[in-house]
Amino acid sequence: MEFFNEFKESFYDNFIAQNRWQYLVSGLGNTLLITIFSVLMGIILGFLIAVIRSTHDKTGKFRFLNILAKIYLTVIRGTPVVVQLLIIYFVIFASVDIDKILVAVLAFGLNSAAYVAEILRSGIMSIDNGQFEAGSSLGLSYSQTMISIILPQAFKNVLPALANEFIVLLKETSVSGYIAIQDLTKGGDTIRSQTYEPLLPLIAVALIYLVMVVVLTHLVTKLERRLSKNDKR
Repeated sequence: MEFFNEFKESFYDNFIAQNRWQYLVSGLGNTLLITIFSVLMGIILGFLIAVIRSTHDKTGKFRFLNILAKIYLTVIRGTPVVVQLLIIYFVIFASVDIDKILVAVLAFGLNSAAYVAEILRSGIMSIDNGQFEAGSSLGLSYSQTMISIILPQAFKNVLPALANEFIVLLKETSVSGYIAIQDLTKGGDTIRSQTYEPLLPLIAVALIYLVMVVVLTHLVTKLERRLSKNDKR
C-alpha cells in the first residue's frame, strides 16, 4: 500500500503536475517529424546512389560518380550518426540561423541514405542478368529496362529491409537532444531535471519507443507475409 502511494505521488509529480506530460507529447511529435522526413530523404538519395553504383557495376558507366558514392558510403557508414549531427550543426551551419529540426532531418537523412543505397543496390544486383537480356530482346534501352523491369522487382525484394531501416532510424533520432532539440528523449530528460526523479520519465520514454517499434515490427512482419504469399501465386 505504501509503495502504491509513493508510485502514485511520483507519477503525479512527473506527469500530471504542471502538465509535464506535454513534454513527452511535443517530443514525440518532433521525433516522428524528424524520422518521417529523414526516411523520405534517405530513400530518394539512397535510390540515386544505388542506381549509380549498380549501373557502374553492370555497365562500367558513371565511374567518377561511383567513386564519389563509395567515398560517401565509407565516411557515413564508418562514423557515428551523433558525430555527423554535431558536425552539421556546429561546423557546417555554425554561422547560419537554421531550424534545428531541419538540421536533424539533413543529418539523419544523409545517414539513412547510405544504408538505403546499399539495401537497394543489393536488391538490384540480386535480379538475374537474364532480365536485362529480356529487356534488350524487347527493344528496351538499359534505362528503360531498369525502370520497367528491374527496379519494381528489386524494390519488392528489399521492401521489408527498407521498413526495418525506418525502425532503426526512429531509434537513432533519440540523439537529437545533442543539439537541443526537444525530441522524445529530451522531453523525458526535461521532466527528470525538474523533478529530480529519473526512473519514471526514462521508463515512459522507453515504453513509448518500445510500443512504436513493436507496432512497426508487426506491420513489417505482415508485409513480409503478404509479399511471400504473392510470390507463391
